Amino acid sequence: MKVLTIRQEICTGCLACEKACSQAYYKTEDRNYSSIRILNNNNTFIATYCNQCGECINMCTAHAIYRDKRGIVRIDKKKCVGCLACVGYCSHLAMFYANDLTEPFKCIACGICTKACPENALAIASTEA
Repeated sequence: MKVLTIRQEICTGCLACEKACSQAYYKTEDRNYSSIRILNNNNTFIATYCNQCGECINMCTAHAIYRDKRGIVRIDKKKCVGCLACVGYCSHLAMFYANDLTEPFKCIACGICTKACPENALAIASTEA
């Protein structure tokens, strides 16, 4: 399974990752549409993103959340009823939503943000499922 990783000690908080993600999926550079969020905690930058744990899968009563054959947790937009229960349920706060969208969204470890990071603080790593 592939997951996003960050080396916090070299992140400068430039937010290039947020912009790249939101641009790729929603054609905007608005962080509210990014599946990675960078928070500044006294000049220590903390990234919030899905670690593909799958805790949300069983709680989805619409059966819209599933793990694909690569191990990535995904949301089937056709099945999602937009209840946003998964957003409140995620213990990592990594399930996001925007007011003008029907369904939530999350990181799918696509790597777009890693290519945008000028410090190479982000990477896609392989893990055991």
